[in-house]
Amino acid sequence: MFGSIACGAVYGLIMRGLIRIQELHPNSLTSISFIWVMSVAFIMVVPFAMGYIAVGMNARSAPVSWVRRIFLPWPAVLLSLFGCLIVAWEGTICLAMVAPIALLFGTLGGITAGVLLRPQQPRTATFSMVVVVVLPFLVWPLEARLTHTQDIRNVESDVLIHASPETIWANIERVRSIDASELPTSWNRKVGFPRPIEATLSHEGIGGVRHATFAGDVLFIETIDVWEPRRRLGFSIHADTSKIPATTLDEHVTVGGEYFDVLHGEYILEPAGTGTIRLRLISNHRVSTDFNWYARLWTEAVMRDVQQSILYVIQRRCEADATSTVK
Repeated sequence: MFGSIACGAVYGLIMRGLIRIQELHPNSLTSISFIWVMSVAFIMVVPFAMGYIAVGMNARSAPVSWVRRIFLPWPAVLLSLFGCLIVAWEGTICLAMVAPIALLFGTLGGITAGVLLRPQQPRTATFSMVVVVVLPFLVWPLEARLTHTQDIRNVESDVLIHASPETIWANIERVRSIDASELPTSWNRKVGFPRPIEATLSHEGIGGVRHATFAGDVLFIETIDVWEPRRRLGFSIHADTSKIPATTLDEHVTVGGEYFDVLHGEYILEPAGTGTIRLRLISNHRVSTDFNWYARLWTEAVMRDVQQSILYVIQRRCEADATSTVK
């Protein structure tokens, strides 16, 4: 059993290693008809093959229970992902995003092997595993004929604030430096996403430029295109990718990169009863992968978590300002 798990994990590491060689040396022989990390062939088919190998090696000699068909691929997938982290082929953020779908397709591979393979036919089992090993190379040429589809997504968050529109406006047009202790607990920062720090404003009105800074030298340049004091504040967003260190965000999840970008943001203030304002924060972002149906689950979750953290800080600051004014 342990040998089959190791074989599945090693296969996954070899596949990622070959892609790493291609990333470092684009003109090498491995770049010919080879797969990329952000592809269905790698994200889904490779884990499927890992699960098939882990279960298939056992199914050649004895029937495999359903429990093992489902869960035996998991150690192989997790060991492979951990190995990628250890040798710095992937960052924590990428692995956190890939792990759920990799485990799912690993299980599908394990179930497929358990259902199809029989101990009485060891040669057939071996041949099928060889086919599965090369399956990513068969899928990739078909996938490569397709271009990345662009999916524009909107994410909205809101919060009720017991403060005047003037107080809220003063806290959103500019956001003074945020101490880490002001932020709520956030899952996205635990896996490596940088925390918000501050937002400055060059001048009031349309055309004004906000510099929204996040930890790790992540900078968003936001140009005001909607300016309705105490009502609406909208801005287009451009990520200054030239200054983002490679150690801050994994290349596959870099904002403003090939696969993901944030395009627009808007604050809207709406009366919600006596002395209460509903503050809405709406963002617009792009996802461009071969598996947007999965990637957008993560991008929307991350954007919503970031927005809720920012709104939390604004709410507490505004209500503290309102309380001190009353006193």
